[in-house]
This record gives sequence, structure tokens and C-alpha cells, in this order.
Amino acid sequence: MATKKLAGKVAIVTGGASGIGLAAARAFVAHGARAVVIADVRADEGRAAALSVGPDVCSFFHCDVADEDQVRSLVDQTVSAHGGLDVFFINAGIVSDSEQTVLDLDLDKYEAVMRVNARGTAVCLKHAARKMVELGVVGGAIVCNASVMGDLPTALAGRMGLGTAEEVEAAMGPYTSLKGAELTPEHVAEAVAFLASGEAGFVTGHNLVVDGGLTGLPSGE
Repeated sequence: MATKKLAGKVAIVTGGASGIGLAAARAFVAHGARAVVIADVRADEGRAAALSVGPDVCSFFHCDVADEDQVRSLVDQTVSAHGGLDVFFINAGIVSDSEQTVLDLDLDKYEAVMRVNARGTAVCLKHAARKMVELGVVGGAIVCNASVMGDLPTALAGRMGLGTAEEVEAAMGPYTSLKGAELTPEHVAEAVAFLASGEAGFVTGHNLVVDGGLTGLPSGE
């Protein structure tokens, strides 16, 4: 029987209470991880998620990723409880709950998004990397999740942003609709599991896009 790609690994998943984060936690366990810690600010959902993955292998840690003390504690307590840290999936992120133009930009909402999405990513990167270096981890992986819109050419992203949902779908459809396939959190989770494993041992700094062809959409005027 072949060894599972994440056999014996210890992993942290931020934003793991639902969606891609929860799918990743399940994928890590399916691929042999011995311990997965779901970190999220949603306590009830996070505990339920960990229970659904399996209480013998998955636990929940309440953590605001933009709070450096909380992230440091998350990393330290994971290592203390499980003896190491091999994989850190930085997945937590939020979006604004309103559509705005520059003219009526709500800077408080802007700062709230940037606090989690930008600062939170930096805080997690810092403490995951420091701990892995401190422990002398070989083959460790830090994987960051991000919106695929960031990979689109600027002019194309701008045009898509100005169109209605129906117009964007009509423009994208011929290029991005894989026949008989629909994007699920599990598609992204399996890509993350690959990047976290030894199969990606010679892959670093790579932007692995799981988008059904969206970023291949022609960007000419």
C-alpha cells in the first residue's frame, strides 16, 4: 500500500470553519495528516467543523489572524500539543459587504478587509516560517490562498468589474466553462494538498491557479 502524501504531517488551516478551509482540513486528513488544527474567529462553526473532520485528528483554535499574539499562540500551542508543524495553509479572508466606488469609499470597511487579508497573511507567514526554521523542519510548506481576480490582467479585471454578472458570465463562458465540471472547494483543497506534500518538493513561489480557465481569458482590447 502506497504511503499517503501527507502521512504523519501536522497542519494548521486558517479560516477552516467552512468552504475551502474546511475542505482542505478534510483533504489533509484523507492524505494522512496526523493532526490538523482549524483556526477561525467563528467559534461555534469552527468546533463543529473540527468535529466533522474527526475529533481524534482535528481540533479547533479560536484565532484572529490579524492579531499577532493570537497567531503566535496558535503556532506555539500546535507545536506543544502535536510535536511539530509541517504545513500552514493561510486561507482566512473576508470581503466587503457593500459595493463602492472610490468616490464613496468607506475607509473603515477597507481597513477591516486589509487587516485580515493583508496583515493577517503577513502575520501568519511570519510566525509559521519562524517556527519551522526554529524546529529545523525539512519539507515544510506554507500555502497562501488568494482571489483568482488578482491573477487577471489589469485591463481585463477592470472591464469585468464594470460589467453586470450576466455580461461577465457571457464573456467568460466560452473560455472558462469546463464541460461537465463545476468548481468546488474540494478542487482547490486537492491543489493545496499537492503543494503541501513532497510531490511539490521542487515547487516554490509558484502561483497555482485553480480557475477553470478564467485567467486564460483573452485580454486584448
